[in-house]
Amino acid sequence: MRTGVTEAEIRHRLSAGSLIRVYPGVYRVGHRAPSIEARYLAAVLACGDGALLSGRAAGHLFRLLKGPASSPEVTAPTERRVSGVRTRRSRRMDPREATTFHAIPVTTVPCVLVDVAADLTEDQLARACHEAGVLHGTTPGQVDAVLARRPNTRGAKTLRAILRGEVRVTLSTLERAFLARLRGAGLPLPQTNRPAGGRRVDCRWPERRLTVELDSYRFHHSRHAWEQDRRREREARARGDEFRRYTYGDVLEGPHFMLEELCGLLPARSP
Repeated sequence: MRTGVTEAEIRHRLSAGSLIRVYPGVYRVGHRAPSIEARYLAAVLACGDGALLSGRAAGHLFRLLKGPASSPEVTAPTERRVSGVRTRRSRRMDPREATTFHAIPVTTVPCVLVDVAADLTEDQLARACHEAGVLHGTTPGQVDAVLARRPNTRGAKTLRAILRGEVRVTLSTLERAFLARLRGAGLPLPQTNRPAGGRRVDCRWPERRLTVELDSYRFHHSRHAWEQDRRREREARARGDEFRRYTYGDVLEGPHFMLEELCGLLPARSP
């Protein structure tokens, strides 16, 4: 009766099809149109107050993970058993690790990276970390703070190695093509996707004090992305780096001028 609807009225609406049962006590109103967000929200509601979407499901919601949507996974402060929902109990749920995204209570992006660290391959985890930084502005320091609160996390060693840039990761077709152009020109390869000044940069030659960012339309067409790009450039110059920005066209369609510029900035390797 908290919503002003009696059990008899609920039964009547169920029989008439205006309510559709999803989980005990959780109903969709009037339609079965597929919606992963609705499915995730229903799972959280079914697990009670304080419950949060978590794990791979949260990673999918935040678009950190590719592929088909994961089944609902929920962390709750009390023991819950809901058919079709993977549940985990956490007696001490830290309010710093909770947020709302698309109106769904969910663990924060840094928490998601920590939660899935043991379940992903090194490459998948590195890509998730990259997407977290690009889409949500997540920093290595924010993930480190979660790891500090969870010292026994499985997969922590790999996650820390990725955050420190100890894992060479090539995340996109554009980056792979850029490295191939460098090899073809006999130029030294950069560090890729490593932290510099608190955030990740696409390519950096620390010994030459040179930073290169590769701009694809997917991640650089919004005002937020534009602002972040300008900030990256200011930070690179503040640490004493030369800064260059190259587009898809520069790398794949007309690389001559890009390579000519880089040849002037980088020493060629011995044949």
